[in-house]
This record gives sequence, C-alpha cells and structure tokens, in this order.
Amino acid sequence: MPPATATVEALDLSLSPECRVPGSKLYTLARLKAVKAALKEKRPIHVLSIGSSSAGLGASASYPVKLENALEQALPDVQIEVEARGLPGEVASGAGERLRSMVAEMEPDLVVWQVGTNDALARVDIEAFGEALDESVQWVKSHGIDIVLIDPVFTESLADDVYYTQMVRTVQDVARREAVPLVHRYAAMRFLSTQRTTEAHMLGRHFRLNDLGLRCMAEHATRAITLSLLQPDAAKDAGKIDPSKIDPNKTDAVKTDRATSETTKSDPTQTGTPGSGPTPALKQP
Repeated sequence: MPPATATVEALDLSLSPECRVPGSKLYTLARLKAVKAALKEKRPIHVLSIGSSSAGLGASASYPVKLENALEQALPDVQIEVEARGLPGEVASGAGERLRSMVAEMEPDLVVWQVGTNDALARVDIEAFGEALDESVQWVKSHGIDIVLIDPVFTESLADDVYYTQMVRTVQDVARREAVPLVHRYAAMRFLSTQRTTEAHMLGRHFRLNDLGLRCMAEHATRAITLSLLQPDAAKDAGKIDPSKIDPNKTDAVKTDRATSETTKSDPTQTGTPGSGPTPALKQP
C-alpha cells in the first residue's frame, strides 16, 4: 500500500508571486460592519493605520500609500483614505491611550493595527500587554469602528524565543476573543522565509520591514479585509458562507453577491437606506 501523501494547501494566487502564502497562514476572518456600511452608503472609507510600520521612517513612509493602493485596487470605484499615525517604538499601552484622541479627530471606519513587535522587543509583561490590547480593541468596537489586528513580524533569531512566540499567541487570542480580523504576519513571513534562502528579503534593520515586506503586508492586510467583507451580517445567516470553505483563488466567482444581499437587508447597525445600491464588487489585487 503506497504511503499517504500529505495535502499541500494552495497558495493564494491573488497575491503577488513573492507574497503568496496559503490562506490558513495569512488571515482569520471576521465581520466588518462599519466598512460594509460605508460601502453601502457609497462614501469614502477612512482608515487609521497605527503600529511601527506606520511611523513614517525610512521605507515605512511608503506603507500607507501601499495599503491605500492595494485597497483601492481590491475595491474599485471606492475612495480609500489611509492616514498613518504610528510612532517609532510605541508599545500597545501607549498607542491605546493615543487611539482615543486619534479616533475623535479622524472618525475612521477602520483601524489597522500592527501590534506586538515593539512590546516584545521591550519585553513588556505579556499579561499587561494582553489586557491593554483587549481594552483598546473593545473601546474601538464600542464606538462602531472596525479594527483589524496584524501580529508581530517573524525573524529566525526569535523563532525559538518562548516569550516572543507567546506574544504572537496573545495577539491571536485577543483577535479570537474579540471576533476581529487578524493578519497572521508572523506565520506568513515564516512561510515565505522557507521559500527562500534567507529572511533578509523581507526585513531591514531593527526588525523593520523593507520595501518588499511592506508591500506584502499591505497585500495581506487587504486580502483579510476584502474576504472579511464577505462574512454574513447576522448569526441567522451564518450558514450561507462558510469562511473555512472559501477558496482564495476563486473569490471572483463569489464577489460580493452574498455580501450585497446581506447589506441591502434591514440592519440596525447601518444607516444607509436598504436597497439603495449594491456593495462594490471585490476585485483581485
């Protein structure tokens, strides 16, 4: 009897060749009600980007533009406005405190938060980190704003560091507990590092992503956002789309037919007029 052959998960072909990873190593999906409402109302989507790569230093200065371009390509005919407000070396507790004033000023529909790397490098107490992150995510959600988390970067030098990997798991735990989308940056970068002889193609100095790493992260975040928009709006409709069965390479066939049918129904979380128009189709990056 021939030995069993391990099933190899297909890469997400919607991504650039150098950024392609399997979906299971790329994202955890969750509903994005505020962004979907903005799409239905046909108004610009305001995105607040915080975290180390949003600090505007060196190559990082290009990240907001990369994210904005990737989102506009995935959401044709939709105006996307990305504003980056990260600070170099800022940990989660500090960002959480600033987040309140930034939200009041910007009134974003979506917050994209790269979190955990600076805290890990500063050896912040993991329990305190988790509590600060959880509190901030809850605060953002309580104000009717969507949030997507991006967990820490991967580097071979810390692959076996128990503290660092626990920090990654803490971000994942908060995302799961709060039911918000998560970009598995650590797992994605780890996978990509196995496809080449070195991880240096993604990382620059001081654990900062280089230009390619920033572009891949923008694509990965966009993929998590666009697929999360396909999530059903209500628990009673949960059986209509099973995220575990989404083929990342066949979402053009799905587009937003399901999402559109959901957003045109009466939903107390949305202020648009039911039936006022379809949600724009999601386009492959």
